[in-house]
Amino acid sequence: MKNISKDIIYIGVNDKTIDLFESQYKLPKGITYNSYIIKDEKTVIMDTVDKRASDEWLEKLENALNDIKPDYLVVSHLEPDHAYNIETLAKKYPEMKIVGNLRTFSFIPQFFNIPNLEQRKVLVKEGDTLNLGKHTIQFFMAPMVHWPEVMVTYEQTERILFSADAFGKFGTLDAEEQWLPEARRYYINIVGKYGVQVQSLLKKLATLEVRTICPLHGPILTENLQYYIEKYNIWSSYKPEEEGILLAVASIHGNTLDVANKMVKILENKGEKVTLFDLTRGDVAEAVSQAFKYSKLIVAASSYDAGLFTPMENFLNKLKSKNYQNRTVGIVENGTWAPSAGNCMEEIFSQMKNIDLCEPRVTIKSRLNEESQALIEELLKNITNNK
Repeated sequence: MKNISKDIIYIGVNDKTIDLFESQYKLPKGITYNSYIIKDEKTVIMDTVDKRASDEWLEKLENALNDIKPDYLVVSHLEPDHAYNIETLAKKYPEMKIVGNLRTFSFIPQFFNIPNLEQRKVLVKEGDTLNLGKHTIQFFMAPMVHWPEVMVTYEQTERILFSADAFGKFGTLDAEEQWLPEARRYYINIVGKYGVQVQSLLKKLATLEVRTICPLHGPILTENLQYYIEKYNIWSSYKPEEEGILLAVASIHGNTLDVANKMVKILENKGEKVTLFDLTRGDVAEAVSQAFKYSKLIVAASSYDAGLFTPMENFLNKLKSKNYQNRTVGIVENGTWAPSAGNCMEEIFSQMKNIDLCEPRVTIKSRLNEESQALIEELLKNITNNK
């Protein structure tokens, strides 16, 4: 990737060997660890990278510095995929100051042993600035986006926002794909619980003129920035992006999946936008992302061990943990002798905010019959507002 500007150099690394982010989210196209240098009268390194990318990053760093010793390291976020090399740099450049906030410096000793940290730290708080020469950087706290010590940095001269994990995306920089799907999956699963905190950050950003967004993962954003900001506003407000239905199904032997496929056909004949997601085969993180995308959700699941089939239970608990809310939901359960899935699903939804459960709740005994078919049609009529 080319440099951001004459004075601001990109030194990030693509990682195509990693299969799971945070040991749980699938990475079919890898991920980037982004890092930057601002070269001025004072030289600043903006974050480091993951252990996996250390060697390549250190080589890029040395080439970019070209024998200049850095004056500062700004620590936006202490999660190891961005902070692993802090101790390495601190030992390599003993005169380098470390810039962070109160929470940053409370966490650093838990990860690293940095000599003379107290003398080397530059403690910043909301709105503080650091003059580098032609460039001035300003700090804004962004707690829980997505750790409590997170802060973003605004470069005032070139109007660049170093946004930490905000506006990040799964995938390497050379991945041939649109920004939105993997940015949505990244946001919902990594940051999604903290919508209130993201809203607070967006209000701060609204006071700034931002021409470029430099996140810690994914591409540097330079055009149509309002599009990206609006997506974050929608997601963090827990509003749907689109009118449509996600039909999430967890079927043991295939009968519940057969019902779901019939529901899809009925909905498509009504002109509804519907996506079917098989929770037993698909990536649950993508299912959660799709649930946030659409305005309505139908869940269809088998009963299991007098409870709920595990893939659906995992999905709903993941939704709950990410603050899923403000949606219309339909429930379909299946069971041969003592259907239990419906009660379990309803109980989990009762713990979420502003969930409108659409009637009727449909119970299927093993496979669809005339009675349950009629209930399915009634549910779909009601959830699509009598279409």
